[in-house]
Amino acid sequence: MAPPVKYAKSGDVHIAYQVIGDAPVDLVLAPGAVSHLDLWWESHYWARLFERMGSFSRLILFDKRGTGLSDRPVTVATLEERIDDIRAVMDAVRSERAHVFGPSEGGSMACLFAATYPSRTRSLILYGTAPRWTRAPDYPWQQTEEEQETLLAKRIAAGWSLEYFASPEMRHWMGAPVCDDPAFVEWFARQRRAGCSPAAHVALSRMNAKIDIRAILPTIRVPTLVMNREDDPEVAVDEARAMAALIPGARFVVLPGQGHLFFDIWEEVVALIQEFVTGAPSPIPSERVLTTILFLDVTGSTERAMALGDEAWRDVLERYHVQARRALAVFGGTEVDTAGDGLLATFDGPARAIRCVRAIQREAAPLGLRLHAGVHTGEVERVGRTAVRGVAVHTAARIAALASSTEVFVSATVKDLVAGSGLTFEGRGVHTLKGLPEPRQVFAVSGES
Repeated sequence: MAPPVKYAKSGDVHIAYQVIGDAPVDLVLAPGAVSHLDLWWESHYWARLFERMGSFSRLILFDKRGTGLSDRPVTVATLEERIDDIRAVMDAVRSERAHVFGPSEGGSMACLFAATYPSRTRSLILYGTAPRWTRAPDYPWQQTEEEQETLLAKRIAAGWSLEYFASPEMRHWMGAPVCDDPAFVEWFARQRRAGCSPAAHVALSRMNAKIDIRAILPTIRVPTLVMNREDDPEVAVDEARAMAALIPGARFVVLPGQGHLFFDIWEEVVALIQEFVTGAPSPIPSERVLTTILFLDVTGSTERAMALGDEAWRDVLERYHVQARRALAVFGGTEVDTAGDGLLATFDGPARAIRCVRAIQREAAPLGLRLHAGVHTGEVERVGRTAVRGVAVHTAARIAALASSTEVFVSATVKDLVAGSGLTFEGRGVHTLKGLPEPRQVFAVSGES
């Protein structure tokens, strides 16, 4: 029997989840492109897989926002929002720390969650996943944007029909034995249609095409297992191997056979997961985490202070700091320092940081203040309750120094991580930042669609 479906609140969104088993270790499955908690249990292939995984763990399943039984917001979910969903489900089932399993597209959010919340991640397990889902000059795998659009149009026109799944390409994608099982093919087509509407599928696919998490992989500090099949049409072996090489200490396993699914070797896959989950060593305690750093400064502060006088200037700054702290509370930021007329704050996600600084800029305008800012996401070392230090902090400061007037500049890492958020950017060139070894590409926030 399928376990009951329950709901966790992630902000204003309801996230559907299920719990299987009662073992002492928690295993969270971050689903791929489309899932559906009710329909999963109608397939004996998935049911036996979940029951087996629930025999050695407390398996936590969920439908990410926009898919399955979870709420369907108007906008497509960003990676930042997806890891909020993982955290909300863990909170709902009172899971302090869990092993996080990210197959296929679910690997992107699993990686970001592990890097952002290492204290809540026992280990990271990846299967058939990639750090980037579109080909680029420095990334020779995956399809080009044009090829993806052609395939997407074909898929939507076919309407997830049985004829579509009977094509040689989809048979290769599914692999044995399910590609020869008419009942599974019929179920899979129905699950795809029920799990995500055509418009939502298009929006989700286009957002996923913008994902690039290569910059954050070296910041993952938990035990990691990366698995990939010899002939996976979705993710090449060399592509997965290159991804594993970017994660410190990651174990890479090549599995036999073809197909993106693994039902012909499911017992081998589950055995690897069980061995890793029940025998994986605890990570070395570390205060190093992935975080987003915001540097905010007043443009022309010296001239403004001289024009107002010391007392009036102090009054303006006090009112500005009150407004800034109110915005930090709204967007989940943590104040680190407000020395002078500057502000240093940290966030769990870059989109929240950008929206926060834009809100502060709007509030400060009636005070006659123009604010420029820099935002960067990277690994930092936490010192005490709120202080942070590391190269990422210096990077954010140097990027802020490049901005002028009311500009908000961000690093390429930030731009890649907020794909799908509606935020738009303009390239501002490649800059050699003082004290940093490699030039950085910088972008200006130009608006929000």
